[in-house]
Amino acid sequence: MKKKLGFFIPILCFVIIWEIISQNSFVNPNLFPPPSKVATALWSMMNTGIIFLDIRDSFWRLIIGLFLGSSIGVFVGLLAGRLKLINFFLSPVIQVFRPLPPVAIIPLVIIWLGIDNSAKIFSIAFAVFFPVWLSTHLGAQQIPKIFLWSGKLFIHSPFKKFIKIIFPASLPFIITGIRTGIATAFIMIFVSELTGASGGVGYRISVAHLAYNIDEMMAALVVLAALGATFDQLFVYFTNKLFPWLKLSLK
Repeated sequence: MKKKLGFFIPILCFVIIWEIISQNSFVNPNLFPPPSKVATALWSMMNTGIIFLDIRDSFWRLIIGLFLGSSIGVFVGLLAGRLKLINFFLSPVIQVFRPLPPVAIIPLVIIWLGIDNSAKIFSIAFAVFFPVWLSTHLGAQQIPKIFLWSGKLFIHSPFKKFIKIIFPASLPFIITGIRTGIATAFIMIFVSELTGASGGVGYRISVAHLAYNIDEMMAALVVLAALGATFDQLFVYFTNKLFPWLKLSLK
């Protein structure tokens, strides 16, 4: 109970300060509307149902992109972390592309894939791949040697070694990478929906911005932030249920 209060009290204090600053015209309330006005805009969007349609459109793009980026990142990270030949050929290429901002490739992705959902999903997967790959790669390289020596004695199949030793030993790093990937995916869902979208939370933010509807734009931003925080906490909760020994590393 105390932990829950410790999470919500700072947010409540921030909202109260925000309301006081806006209501007393310390800043222009048209440019920085108070939470009460943002809440009214959000309620209106909920009554029309438009925000729920936007959440639906964004969410399935995010889930597919996150799944593809994470899966490929874990697979390549494990292989490159343990097999020297794959590491020799793949890691330098990945390291060249890793510093490239994912936002910078969006014009190229549009040229290749158009402006439909495949381009948005690819952009999310591309951005998610790198933090997951890096964390998994480091985890696979730092497996204690005693685990590998024990594997040589009791497990002869290379595939079983990956499943029973390398993957479980790398799991704390994999979880960290995926959690970082979740935050990255929420950034990219906003960016990818700025062009060629007809729905989605990022699209709603863009439309409200163009119409100079600041309260609606901030309401959509609040929704995006709330979705990101909720998704992260659900990921932590279910990870702790599935792998309780990792609980301390996720706090």
